[in-house]
Amino acid sequence: MARKYVLTFEEANPDDVKLLGGKATSLVLMTRLGLPVPPGFTITTVACKEYYKNGEKLPEGLMDEVIEGVRYLEAKTGRKFGGDGTPLLVSVRSGAAVSMPGMMDTVLNVGLNDKTLQGFIKFIGSEHAAYDAYRRFLAMFGRIVLGIPEEEFNKPLDEVKKKYGVKEDPEIPLQGLKELVELYKQVYIRRVGKVIDDPWEQLRLSIDAVFKSWNSPRAKFYREANKITPDIADCTAASVVTMVFGNADWRSATGVVFSRNPATGEDELYGEYLPYAQGEDVVAGIRTPKPISELKKEMPEVYDQLYKGVKLIERTKKAVQDVEFTIEKGKLWFLQTRNAKMNPLAMIKVAVDMVKQNWMTKEEAVMMIKPQHILQVLYPRIDEAKAPKPIAKGIAASPGAVSGQAVFDPDSAVEWAKAGKRVILVREETKPDDVHGFYASVGILTSRGGATSHAAVVARAIGRPAVVGAEGLKIDYSTRTAKAGDVVIKEGDWLTIDGFTGNVYVGQVPTIEPKLPPEFYELLNMADSVSVFGVKANADTPEDATIARRFGAKGIGLLRTERMFRAPGRLELFRSVILSTNANERRDALNKLAELMRRDFEEIFEIMEGYPVTVRLFDPPLHEFLPNVEELVAEVTKARTLGRPDPEKEALLARVRALMEANPMMGHRGVRLGITFPDIYMAQVKAILEAALELKKRGKSIQVQIMIPQVSEYKELEYVINNVVKPTAEEVFKNYGERIDFKIGTMMETVRASLTADKIAKIVDFMSFGTNDLTQAVFSFSRDDVENKFMSQYLNLGILPYDPFVTIDRDGVAKLMKIAVDLARSVKPDIEIGICGEHGGDADSIRILAEVVGRGLDYFSASPYRVPVARLVSAQESLKILGKAPKVAEY
Repeated sequence: MARKYVLTFEEANPDDVKLLGGKATSLVLMTRLGLPVPPGFTITTVACKEYYKNGEKLPEGLMDEVIEGVRYLEAKTGRKFGGDGTPLLVSVRSGAAVSMPGMMDTVLNVGLNDKTLQGFIKFIGSEHAAYDAYRRFLAMFGRIVLGIPEEEFNKPLDEVKKKYGVKEDPEIPLQGLKELVELYKQVYIRRVGKVIDDPWEQLRLSIDAVFKSWNSPRAKFYREANKITPDIADCTAASVVTMVFGNADWRSATGVVFSRNPATGEDELYGEYLPYAQGEDVVAGIRTPKPISELKKEMPEVYDQLYKGVKLIERTKKAVQDVEFTIEKGKLWFLQTRNAKMNPLAMIKVAVDMVKQNWMTKEEAVMMIKPQHILQVLYPRIDEAKAPKPIAKGIAASPGAVSGQAVFDPDSAVEWAKAGKRVILVREETKPDDVHGFYASVGILTSRGGATSHAAVVARAIGRPAVVGAEGLKIDYSTRTAKAGDVVIKEGDWLTIDGFTGNVYVGQVPTIEPKLPPEFYELLNMADSVSVFGVKANADTPEDATIARRFGAKGIGLLRTERMFRAPGRLELFRSVILSTNANERRDALNKLAELMRRDFEEIFEIMEGYPVTVRLFDPPLHEFLPNVEELVAEVTKARTLGRPDPEKEALLARVRALMEANPMMGHRGVRLGITFPDIYMAQVKAILEAALELKKRGKSIQVQIMIPQVSEYKELEYVINNVVKPTAEEVFKNYGERIDFKIGTMMETVRASLTADKIAKIVDFMSFGTNDLTQAVFSFSRDDVENKFMSQYLNLGILPYDPFVTIDRDGVAKLMKIAVDLARSVKPDIEIGICGEHGGDADSIRILAEVVGRGLDYFSASPYRVPVARLVSAQESLKILGKAPKVAEY
């Protein structure tokens, strides 16, 4: 039996989101929960796919099923579609498997014409409300279905409002609405030759338009930008729903409400509503809505019913809900629910609170939060101490404080962004067609709209800071300026918006680090409690170590020592070590350096007390610490030309040239320097162990790990361990009269080391993959060269799916790591193995490594600000590995 194209809300499965789309499944769920939902049916995504297979023609037999569906609605409501008596009016609503706010089309009041209008007047009891619905239908149907430009309807609307001296649409008198209806009919005749007054033709064309909107430019752009591939959502459904009227009278309204505050996460009903309004009015930002708290005063019984219904849906879905509703003559109707787009701080608070309320498990809370939410929480905030007086204030719709140059249309935003400029899109209100400008901008500012307006919803969805409804801002598109009081902002002027407070400033305002709420740390502690992986930090300075510890790093997985040699006053000492031909002079300089380094190690070790600190011995080529060869050549040549040769400079140039290499990244560096210049490694080992012993004397618990880099052959390791590290350690212990335990390991960053990991594992305590250099080695790429010369072309041509220096290469580097881990654990099952390359803080890399290498890795080490993301993602991947990852609501 062929699959039906049409399913009623009573017979459909609320879990089949790919078939019904998100909007329809929400209506089906609310119907199942016994909430007041207008009767309706859904035309499934199967019909939409057939529509495109047929060359954008509705499938054969579809309208027959639609007619049956309408007869069902007539029976449920006692009204007649296109009838003389009480007419049935419907909306045709789009809805894909994932939320695409405002990207596809919906048509309201389908079925209205001059004939049905009369019956509708009697039904609704208000000629004014009926004509208001009629003029809305003509404008919406004309714009969405027939493609008539919006200004063709806006111009007559503005003229009628001006004629009758009114500001808001509901204030237009009945005579003005009648005039508008006739003016809109003239637009139809001028544009398409007739008024479409057959209700069944209106319905057919509306379904066609909804399907067509799946491939509208804005919808395609949104799917590409959000990586919504066909396996996630392959078409839209179309729901035909009985109309209810928020514009029936002043005890009628339309609104949007959240089950919790989307900006703070507080457990309170939060939202807005508009009396005497319909559908799109709230999200369009045309009128300023009332806060939902006012409804509690105006219609307490309706508010109570709304609250209970919203909370019932929230508990059922285990997710904060964004609910659309209409009140018709004091009766509440639920029109849609979806998982809310929230401020990331709010999401984290909600996750933690729901665990405390026993509404979800900690595993569900951990899976609910996405890496981008953690990153957004770390956005900077305005430094209030240095901020000027704001020129305007609106609603804080999406978090983050950003500065950018003002632009007044989305196309300009794209052009300016392509030219490398940071822009803020400034609009009266935004529309779905503006979405490409959202992505091009660093922030969005509107003078109209509320927390549930299009601008607010989309900004939260894509992670752009936004301030909406800044009514003190007067925008003039003709002059491309905005005015706030006496302040005039021209296109290109710098603005700063604060998505945390709603403040708007002229110029670039300094920012500071955010103050993180306790729930942020509570969530990450939950993540740690379910994770099989540890998370450490890559930290080179005491400041790095402090940040890493604050963000919960369980140690330092990579402490690079090179920066210690580059510090002021030390570079000269280190140069003298490299340039000196006298062993005693070299030893004196190294001893001075060791004393300075010891103080650095002491400070970092003390900050990380109780956790292991892995210190990598000197790695880069020596010539990097010497003067620039081109500058030296110029100085020597100039001296010779003037007849005053400089023997010192001549000798220095000769030494620099002797140390220069054709390919320094694969040359005289790392362990090779430890063998040829053992004094450097000896000085470092001495400084490390002396620092640890000094702290031990003060009662501190210090865990030291010494890491030897760039090993290719296990005998290199044996030599340095037995001839450099251990003898130096014994000398230090003898001088102090005390010992300290420490581990010796290696950085796995060459192909040969990976392929001989079993031999290496036998002689070390730990191994850590340096994936930056390992990626270079596997690809035979020089990172700096490829990034500048051909990486972008490789990505554009699809030769590489992504930049392997940003996200770990699954098929090469990760596979090689898996081989190395298996080899190492075959001879030493308990050896500690981690990753300390920058990939250790990349969410996608952690996922790939968890899938490819799995529990063969013990920890990820990330730069300090990426530690929170690493903690979250490693916990999520742990739950998958353990088979304990719960299915959670998608926000």
